[in-house]
Amino acid sequence: MYYPTHYSVTTPDKIAFQLLGSGETVSFRQLEERSNQAARLFRNCGAATGDHIVILMENNRQFLELCFGADRSGLYYTAVNTHLLAQEVEYIARDCGAKVFITSPKYAELVSQIKPRLNIKYWFMVGDPAEGFEGWDVASKKQDPLPIPDEAQGLDMLYSSGTTGQPKGIQWPLLMQPPGQRTMLIDLLCGLYRYDQNARYLSPAPLYHAAPMRHTMTVIKGGGTAFIMERFDAEKALQAIETHRITHSQWVPTMFVRMLKLPEELTRRYDLSSLKFAIHAAAPCPIDVKEKMIAWWGPIIYEYYAGTENNGFCAITTEEWLSHKGSVGRAILGELHICDENGIELPVGNVGEVYFANGHPFSYHNDPAKTVSSRNAQQWTTLGDIGRVDEDGYLYLVDRKSFLIISGGVNIYPQEIEDVILSHPAVADAAVIGVPNEDFGEEVKAVIQLLDPSEASDDLATNIIEHCKANLSAFKCPRSVDFMAELPRQPTGKLYKRLLREQYVRLAT
Repeated sequence: MYYPTHYSVTTPDKIAFQLLGSGETVSFRQLEERSNQAARLFRNCGAATGDHIVILMENNRQFLELCFGADRSGLYYTAVNTHLLAQEVEYIARDCGAKVFITSPKYAELVSQIKPRLNIKYWFMVGDPAEGFEGWDVASKKQDPLPIPDEAQGLDMLYSSGTTGQPKGIQWPLLMQPPGQRTMLIDLLCGLYRYDQNARYLSPAPLYHAAPMRHTMTVIKGGGTAFIMERFDAEKALQAIETHRITHSQWVPTMFVRMLKLPEELTRRYDLSSLKFAIHAAAPCPIDVKEKMIAWWGPIIYEYYAGTENNGFCAITTEEWLSHKGSVGRAILGELHICDENGIELPVGNVGEVYFANGHPFSYHNDPAKTVSSRNAQQWTTLGDIGRVDEDGYLYLVDRKSFLIISGGVNIYPQEIEDVILSHPAVADAAVIGVPNEDFGEEVKAVIQLLDPSEASDDLATNIIEHCKANLSAFKCPRSVDFMAELPRQPTGKLYKRLLREQYVRLAT
């Protein structure tokens, strides 16, 4: 059985997970009881199988207890990016139709802004609740710690902004089975990375992201122990590997860069010999960075390519990568195809849109048009990424979701930012692109055409950035602004954004 229930009987006192900053631990017995109490409280709030809850909080003890509670009661649980603005959180909570909203004192002010505008009856806060919130800890402790009678397998439903700028809920169909059975995700991840009772998994990233949440929960479901950093710190991550004899870990390339920049005398101080799997994804990893990591950590670097949708999955080992440098691997879930703009398959070696056939089913919540647009005539699915496949079946990404910007492993979608910039009274046209950044892989740059070109100045550039900060999360805002007399557009109005990006990439190299 793949669930805490089994291990709460066989190894009840074993640690299921530990928060490394606070040192707080949760045993399998505690996780079983607290997730059962969470499930009962959700039912008491009227959340039935197929309903939705929202979780907005930092990495803390209750985060995973809530997820496991929803996971065993047939609910969709939406963990929200804690860097979003109030209006962005409000949109997600309304769009998913949440029955219950749980947050922490850290986000009390933000959530209090949106609370009156949402038709949600139950608002909880972990820890000491602010006015207007019920205390989750007190309410859940009053519940019976035994399983609910109608247990069902739940799923996460996470939001990822689309190219139009509106967040989209990525929804898998419920499995209609009891929790603890084998699932696609368990078979995939345990098969690839040997997550089992001996796994000691380090998660250095926010749990609201798909990969950290899914891998952490899979490790625990398999009887292993997860060690969770409240926030990433390069040296503390190395220290954690040594102290806790970490066997598995997952990273984004930015973290590799930060660790590689530590002084050599410091990095040599830590014993990393316990580490067997160093997994990375989420953003393109520069070849030289990966080469340095392999030289340092050995042939234990594993990469994969997948979206939150998980419509397909490619994976590659160190040995394979050394023979196919730059590749993100071969398909192990779904069948890989490269197609033209009309969804017609291209010959091997050609660059086109990445499609998967017979992959995992998904849809975009409340957006049937976007769901349809992600399929071609053969019902192969795409996330809009551009790449090529070699004769051995290895995928090489050329672009990510067309002009998606990936900064520090976080997806940033230009259209949303462009829309905000265009609302500035001085702006006639705007293009937002990702330009190289040594630490984050890419950073956001805005290239702007003014209504009056003579107004171009550093002060106006600063004013436009401040305008973005007032309307967008900080991580989405441009780090720099350039002015251009006229942006390159086709007669149809389509922007030649690729030309702009290539121009800036050339300047940076």
